[in-house]
Amino acid sequence: MFPQSGKSIIFDTFPDPTDTWEIIETIGKGTYGKVYKVLNKIDGSKAAVKILDPIHDIDEEIEAEYNILKALSDHSNVVKFFGMYYQKDVKNGDQLWLVLELCNGGSVTDLAKGMLKRGDRMDEAIIAYIIHEALTGLHHLHINKTIHRDVKGNNILLTTQGGVKLVDFGVSAQLTNTRLRRNTSVGTPFWMAPEVIACEQQLDSTYDARCDVWSLGITAIELGDGDPPLSDLHPMRALFKIPRNPPPTLYQPELWSDHFNDFICKCLIKDFELRPNVLDLLQHVFIRQIVGRERILQKQLMELIDLNQQIGTTGKTRYRHDYACLISSQNSVTEQLQRRYAKDQIYTYVGDILIAVNPFHKMELYSPQMYIGAKRTANPPHIFAVADIAYQSMVSYNADQCIVISGESGAGKTESAHLLVEQLTVLGKANNRSLQEKILLVNNLVEAFGNACTAINDNSSRFGKYLEMKFTCGGTVVGAQISEYLLEKSRVVHQATGEKNFHIFYYIYAGLAERKKLAHYKLSESKTPKYLFNEHIKLGPDIVNNTFYKEQFDSVEQCFKVIGFTLEELGSVYSTLAAILNSGDIEFTSVASEHQTDKSNISNIAVLENAASLLCIRPDELQEALTSHCVVARGETIVRPNTVDKATEVRDAMGKALYGRLFSWIVNRINTLLRPDTHLGEDDKGLNIGILDIFGFENFKRNSFEQLCINIANEQIQFYFNQHIFAWEQDEYLNEDVDARVIEYEDNRPLLDLFLQKPMGMLSLLDEESRFPQATDQTLVEKFEDNLKSKNFWRPKRVDLGFGIHHYAGKVIYNAAGFLSKNRDTLPADIVLLLRSSENQLIRKLVTHPLTKTGKHTRSNSNSGDTGTGETTHHPRESTNMRTQTVASYFRYSLMDLLSKMVAGQPHFVRCIKPNNDRQASKFDREKVLVQLRYTGVLETAKIRRQGYSHRILYTNFVNRYYILAFHAHKEPDVSPETCAAILEKAKLENWVLGKTKVFLKYYHVETLNLMVRQTIDRIVLVQAYVRGWLGAKRYRKILEKRAQSAVAIQSGQYVVSTSSQNYMSLQQKLNEIILAHQINPANNGMFVKGQAVNGFAANHQQSGKSDLFDLKVCRTPRRTQQPKTLNTPEDSTYYNLIHVSLTPSIHPGKLLDVDDQYYQGLPTSRSTGAIAGDRRTSLTRRASLERRQSIEQKRSIERRQSSARRQSSDRRQSTADDNPYDYRKLLRKTSQRRRLIKQYRD
Repeated sequence: MFPQSGKSIIFDTFPDPTDTWEIIETIGKGTYGKVYKVLNKIDGSKAAVKILDPIHDIDEEIEAEYNILKALSDHSNVVKFFGMYYQKDVKNGDQLWLVLELCNGGSVTDLAKGMLKRGDRMDEAIIAYIIHEALTGLHHLHINKTIHRDVKGNNILLTTQGGVKLVDFGVSAQLTNTRLRRNTSVGTPFWMAPEVIACEQQLDSTYDARCDVWSLGITAIELGDGDPPLSDLHPMRALFKIPRNPPPTLYQPELWSDHFNDFICKCLIKDFELRPNVLDLLQHVFIRQIVGRERILQKQLMELIDLNQQIGTTGKTRYRHDYACLISSQNSVTEQLQRRYAKDQIYTYVGDILIAVNPFHKMELYSPQMYIGAKRTANPPHIFAVADIAYQSMVSYNADQCIVISGESGAGKTESAHLLVEQLTVLGKANNRSLQEKILLVNNLVEAFGNACTAINDNSSRFGKYLEMKFTCGGTVVGAQISEYLLEKSRVVHQATGEKNFHIFYYIYAGLAERKKLAHYKLSESKTPKYLFNEHIKLGPDIVNNTFYKEQFDSVEQCFKVIGFTLEELGSVYSTLAAILNSGDIEFTSVASEHQTDKSNISNIAVLENAASLLCIRPDELQEALTSHCVVARGETIVRPNTVDKATEVRDAMGKALYGRLFSWIVNRINTLLRPDTHLGEDDKGLNIGILDIFGFENFKRNSFEQLCINIANEQIQFYFNQHIFAWEQDEYLNEDVDARVIEYEDNRPLLDLFLQKPMGMLSLLDEESRFPQATDQTLVEKFEDNLKSKNFWRPKRVDLGFGIHHYAGKVIYNAAGFLSKNRDTLPADIVLLLRSSENQLIRKLVTHPLTKTGKHTRSNSNSGDTGTGETTHHPRESTNMRTQTVASYFRYSLMDLLSKMVAGQPHFVRCIKPNNDRQASKFDREKVLVQLRYTGVLETAKIRRQGYSHRILYTNFVNRYYILAFHAHKEPDVSPETCAAILEKAKLENWVLGKTKVFLKYYHVETLNLMVRQTIDRIVLVQAYVRGWLGAKRYRKILEKRAQSAVAIQSGQYVVSTSSQNYMSLQQKLNEIILAHQINPANNGMFVKGQAVNGFAANHQQSGKSDLFDLKVCRTPRRTQQPKTLNTPEDSTYYNLIHVSLTPSIHPGKLLDVDDQYYQGLPTSRSTGAIAGDRRTSLTRRASLERRQSIEQKRSIERRQSSARRQSSDRRQSTADDNPYDYRKLLRKTSQRRRLIKQYRD
């Protein structure tokens, strides 16, 4: 058991805690015990209790803490003490309970780390407030002769009301009146002062209360950096380093104010005799800055504590760069964006929406591979992550995707689109590397023709572009298609002050000059074309000598070639552009006629001829088309002269039409060249990811018809954003009976009705007025005023042709001058007919095919370039009652087409922000940014992402997609709310809701579920790979076993064959003897003549004691000894020759039978002597005959060998096996002669 008392306190006197307090949950751990949250059974209040277990080793520390808490806890910056309790427990051990005030705001360390994990840092004013409160608490301790000795972030706790409390006095020390110093080394290593560490080895070392000042300085660094200095070292190593190292500082002092750095420097003076005390530090300028602001800072601290508790700090990396849960006001998000912008962190998430702030300089941010297949929160925010999310959604859901990039002009939309295309081509992994290169070059090419320099943006998109990247269902990119909208053709003939023409004109002018080809295209090096002339560029050399233009020309030409344009097409494009520039220099003069009507004439015929030459038409016909026009009335064609103004309009109309149709032709040609050339298969219909890059909202000093169209398009994009983010989502809450808070947002539907409604919308009124020949811009404005009754429309005073529109992005005043002429945009029929007669194939194409409803050039179905005028179904001749399409009608249909493409895909939004109007890097205009955040609805978006459910999935789709997370793959669970709930609970997700037919999920839920599915599938694939490997190894082992068995069988067979071969050779030798005997005595019909042996065969048997066998063979039937059949067949002859040649060297003279031989002596003596003598004479005669035969046979054998050698040298060389006379496979061929000989021998 533990001792019942300390030095001055008796534990038995304390009450039992279980009578008053009930443990609710664990909070943390103190120096000598765990800390729990407890509930007061009497009044229901909550407190914290530190349970000391066991107590026998720490009685001194317990007494010290008890005494300090009892005496000093009445201060506002010291934790309140509610009493000590003693619980007896014989079984588990006695316990002491120290019941303290519940500081449920956490520690300041938790707060600092939580903010840093979210990509933020604690404001210096908040740090100063916390340090001020801690200093006040330490001053209270010090004046009461107490040193804390363990001041650190975890021992400074916060309450939800913003209070700052010192806690954990387990190692505190009380000082006596006579000696205000201590000499014991205690505390947490990283926060210990050098003089405290020195007491460990130097017994004469002492320290005073200023050791707490050092610890507080380390805590200040902890609040700024998140960790104390040397925290990456082992604590014992840190104790060695602290006395020897210079005083520590903040990790990046330059990010903090000089006052804060100086305060830390004062706290961390190593010589404690020179170190200021607590009272001195309370007067420091860093601490004094909070005077008068305590209430404000306390409220801000309360908000941070509340936010930190909502998000949490453990494992909540989701919120590190996501401000959906952090935004409480527009000012706060602006401040956060500014801080991140200062660190070159230009990307920030607001829920699943990316905010991109234009840095106005090149940045190398991260690697594309970082974001492939990674969780969105695993890496810092980036445009690549948006591309990856869209790609993964396309593959996972088998559905088209759409990425909408919005923002005002100069906010960086085009560059963001470039990065998206770049990442998607990496993700798509095109099988054809050239296809990937072509897709990447498409943007560069169309931007050269469709972008221009404006007053606020050097590379402003003057058209809308919707790029659709084509993928297989497996995710492989196979092609691309571009849709272009609303090209600002008027820029070709006129640019506002401070602006330029389309980029391509400057590129081609400088590039052709570099290659000495300006003369070929009728362009001058010294004189600037009128269409390129402005206050910035007045002389040709300004363009010709521009290095950037030359480089861009080479780049554009390379794009043409890589994408697949032919050299002939490239030359035609250059000729068309040069023709536009030359036609712009045609000048007209007024000529008085006899009928007193104004006529025009061309004053510079040379320029006219240059333009006609480039257009491949006759100069006189071009002059006639420009200076006159034909009108058909009642079947009669009337030729009327054009005034100078009219001729100028015709000239400019021709230039605008040629450029607009050339741009459409280039886009159509790109689409043809990038069309998927692979057959996707019956089940693979292909998938798309669309990227919208449209001109941003514009508000210039003078806003004309072009700005009106651009801003209406932006209104449409904003309406789509509102519908998807707010309206559709909240409608589903009502339909599915989901309890969700309604978010108010700015609905711009009334504005769209003001512009697009029929018949009283602004565009409809504009078209109506454009049909009246006598209408003027003034009558148009008056019609607007009379019919547009809306709070969003007004007429400014003292502006005759002005009218104002209150757009979603702010108020804009438009000047209606030129509205009617720009809307009509008519290309005279005489010009159309003339250009159709051009010898240039491209020129004919541009004017032969009619325009679509959206104003684009129709894609030709024929690959042949020569299309005559007979292909058209209408005659372009003007008539008095002819209704033509206007720019406004083209614009209306373009918006419809664009919206239909966007609605077809699942959207992903990128909001681009322009930080300043000066296009300067590192400059952040808070007011400018705040205005953009306000009209883009970022605050409302953050609220609905925080409180709402951005993903609503039908039960069927949800179960089919995610059932593998909670159920076996071979089992298909029922589609029910219970199944969906089981899946979500298995995934350990929170804050989801089940509706009537759908699952309502937060934006981060879907990403988590998709990642879990991919990981599960990866594990399944891995298991399958291992199983396949195991099965393969098993089959391989079986094959090895079979091979081993076969090898054993082959080896056994070889032994049998070897034995048989030996037996055969022995048999062959005996057979040769038989054949030899046959050769010696061919007249005999058998091998034995009436009981007499022809050779020593029988004698040998007799000598060996086998007389019975001999007698048996003598008694055999004569047919066994018949003369062999003559060998007549070629096969038999070959066989005979081989045998004979092989046996000839081994022939020995046959043995002659003599009466003195033992053979005869062993024969029966029944025969007479005369018979024997006769036989002897016969034998002598046969002997002589045999010698003669042997001599003859030897000669014949020599001749045969020589003949055989000659024959073998002339024949084709054969294998060794074929030349072997002992090869039994040949010798045993099925011939009757060989069978009889072998069988006769065996018998």
